[in-house]
Parts: sequence; C-alpha cells; structure tokens
Amino acid sequence: MPNRFAGLATQDWNPIVLNKPKPKAQDLRDPKAVNKALRTGAQVETVKKHTAGQNKKTAAAPVVDARKLDAAAEPASLERVATEVRQAIQKARIEKKLSQAELAKQINERTQVVQEYENGKAVPNQVVLGKMEKVLGVKLRGKANHK
Repeated sequence: MPNRFAGLATQDWNPIVLNKPKPKAQDLRDPKAVNKALRTGAQVETVKKHTAGQNKKTAAAPVVDARKLDAAAEPASLERVATEVRQAIQKARIEKKLSQAELAKQINERTQVVQEYENGKAVPNQVVLGKMEKVLGVKLRGKANHK
C-alpha cells in the first residue's frame, strides 16, 4: 500500500518569530500612551502649535465675505419671460384651441413649464421657445425675453 501522507509526514520544528506591529501615530498621541511613556521614563516629545485652540484664520488667505462674493459674481435676479412673450404664447395657444397640458405634450415638456412661461415665472430657454414657435406658429424669440 502506498503511503497517503508522503509530503506531510515530517514536522517543521523551526521557531517562528511574531513581531508586534509598530504603534500608529494616533495611538502615540493618546493621553494614556503618553502617561505610560512618562511613567516608564521613555522620551516624550511635545510640540506647541502657535494657533492651537483658537478660531483664527491664517494670514496667508484673505478673508472674503461669501455674500459679497456671490453678489459680485452673479446677478441679483435671473431674467424672466417678458410680458409680450407671455401674452403671445397665451393668445396663440387659445387661437389653436389647445390647453396648457396639450401644448406641453406637443412640445414634449411638463405642463408646469407651459404654466410658468404663461405666468412669467420661467427663465427663458431658447430651446423651449423654439418648440413653442413650431407648434403655435408664432415668433417668440425675436421679442424681448426679459422684464
């Protein structure tokens, strides 16, 4: 009969040395670890940071008020649909005997979009105005698009 445990019959009696992992920096800053090092007489290094515990910004970065920055970069209010455009949309839609929902379906937009254009709450979008021009047969983009 052949031996089943041909490769496993011998044992390895060489010693294995397991090393502890080095302590992490966060563990070294732990107050318990610092006190233990002080008790055992190990060397402990302390560093005083000049702005520690204070809520001060660095002098290198200039302080800028976020509200002032927004006001300078962006207009206070966005342009809305002009009264002439609103009225032209309503008039053409009524002449074609379309409801707002039907017009919205034909231009592949939500009903709310048509409502916002007719109420003057929408920010003019040239693509949407172009779709409305095709369906209603009225020129909308050449008129003033803001109040």
